[in-house]
Amino acid sequence: MKKILYLLSSAVVLMACESKTYEEISDNTPITEVVKYETDVKPIIETNCIGCHSPGGPAASKPLTSYNLVKANIDNIIDRIQRPIGAAGRMPPGTSLSQTQINFFIKWKADGLTEN
Repeated sequence: MKKILYLLSSAVVLMACESKTYEEISDNTPITEVVKYETDVKPIIETNCIGCHSPGGPAASKPLTSYNLVKANIDNIIDRIQRPIGAAGRMPPGTSLSQTQINFFIKWKADGLTEN
């Protein structure tokens, strides 16, 4: 009986353990420097958005190909990248940005949408 109790207790403890990726662990690190479009936001856009939000892409009607276009749509971008997984209109579809990447957009807006 003690063995069964020990095994059950061990199983509960092991199931309660959680493994986090580096990205999840680092998400709470505050971004202390001013966020700029060219150095911080544009690389995220190019990697995760431009495939659809450019001429010829499925979202060509909502291009994000320049500083001015991203700046003009920042509120919509922040809304969409923060929607829960599975929610209608969540971007990027089928995946999500890390919280750190989302924080760059939020801080960029708070910092005044600096280009360079």
